[in-house]
Amino acid sequence: EVQLVESGGGLVQAGGSLRLSCAASGFTFDDYAIGWFRQAPGKEREGVSCISSSNGRTYYADFVKGRFTISSDNAKNTVYLQMNSLKPEDTAVYYCAADPLGIVTLHPREYPYWGQGTQVTVSS
Repeated sequence: EVQLVESGGGLVQAGGSLRLSCAASGFTFDDYAIGWFRQAPGKEREGVSCISSSNGRTYYADFVKGRFTISSDNAKNTVYLQMNSLKPEDTAVYYCAADPLGIVTLHPREYPYWGQGTQVTVSS
């Protein structure tokens, strides 16, 4: 059974940092792409960043480029999202998701497996 568990969310002031973790189990980690997505109240879920576990290729949404960094520790089956220079508009529930095809994309519908999410709140 594929399982994804996010952690690391919380409350932080604008300009601060958080590191989210996505611990994966139940599948061959090296074959998958892992994406981070977020959803704010009243808004659609949007892609933030993704990484290919096989070759390390990464992709970022324009609104996080230069601020967020995605990385993968294949030995721990864990993907991280380092978030720096956080803004109030980054406030959302952040989800990680897995794509068994290993395609690096920020389209949520390409990901069949999802974690439960972790809340990130950035105060002004």
